[in-house]
Amino acid sequence: MNSEALEVSNVTTSTSSAQASGFERRAVIDLSAIRNNVKQISDLVAPAAVMAVVKADAYGHGAIPVAKAAVEGGASWIGCAHVTEALALREAGIQTPMLAWLHTEDTPFEAAVDASLDLGVSGWELERVAAAARSVQTPARIHLKIDTGLGRNGSTMDDFPDLLNRASVFQEEGLVRVVGLFSHLAVADEPERPETDEQLEVFSKAIELVEAAGFDLEVRHIANTPAILSRPDTHHDMVRLGLGLYGLSPFENDSPDSFGLRPAMKLVTRVANVKKVHAGQGVSYGLNYKTEGETYLGLIPMGYADGLPRIATGAPVTVKGRSYPVRGRIAMDQCVIDLGPEISPEDYLGAEAIIFGAGGQSVNTWAHAANTINYEVVTRISPRVPRHYVEGSWGEAGE
Repeated sequence: MNSEALEVSNVTTSTSSAQASGFERRAVIDLSAIRNNVKQISDLVAPAAVMAVVKADAYGHGAIPVAKAAVEGGASWIGCAHVTEALALREAGIQTPMLAWLHTEDTPFEAAVDASLDLGVSGWELERVAAAARSVQTPARIHLKIDTGLGRNGSTMDDFPDLLNRASVFQEEGLVRVVGLFSHLAVADEPERPETDEQLEVFSKAIELVEAAGFDLEVRHIANTPAILSRPDTHHDMVRLGLGLYGLSPFENDSPDSFGLRPAMKLVTRVANVKKVHAGQGVSYGLNYKTEGETYLGLIPMGYADGLPRIATGAPVTVKGRSYPVRGRIAMDQCVIDLGPEISPEDYLGAEAIIFGAGGQSVNTWAHAANTINYEVVTRISPRVPRHYVEGSWGEAGE
């Protein structure tokens, strides 16, 4: 795949007709980075399997291209939050074992069972899943979820014996097969905290209960990316690779490079306007920033409608090898950088402007400016920004 061959919308994943010679804005996704990251983690956790988590349109990177690349890189499972996300991958021809775990009363359980999706079950869903299996005349594969301390989805330990009894009845009827047990860690990105050990103790007790009930588990899984990288004792039969799949670190003081991971997304646009202004010129809504002297302002045609955090004033935009902080408020469609008084405006108009990624600053700089996490910044990049897929390098400007 060459660097100009495929520009894909992250909503429809259909090939667009973007100009080969230029672009207005795009999120460049290096699929070779995805493969690299899966391989690095696979080598780290072997013999445990790797589930590539591609929920939320693969954290904004594009679920279908990323899922395919992850499988090519060695992932033997795909993870989605919603059944509808997993069904879209099935429709795209991806037949890898797939788990979906976050359900509502309107979740299409029949379609899920018919598409051979594994389903997470915390409690109330069990009867709905069994009914769907009866309707399509196919046993449903389920992973029981135990709440080990996060307090979101999952059965409590008090309710767990009843869930096991109900699952046993349905398994004897041939409606379900209990093939997995899983949970989720709350503070694995803070390795010094004791709660992870407490959660692992609960998980071990749940494993004992499941096995004592006679279920033959194929996979036990609790490790997310921070646990993968810091707690080998969490790996069990399978790990769930989320943030690390995209080459980002969950730890404040550790770079992706220290784990052999490569960030996959580069967010880039072009400088849309350059103009000379006098000292005291206000910039953007609220006029919270005023120029200190005569200078040139550069207009960046991306804003919060594109997914940039509105509060991230001061975040860097890299143009011609130098990073300039955003000045004034980020607006819906645009933001402004102060280029200083010494530039030649003709050199900057139309120049590549890197929001974050290769050739620019880390996405963490935007996360810090917005008082959030790198997960959120990449995930929130909106459908208005085309996803452009490359292999092996970022290539020439914007490619």
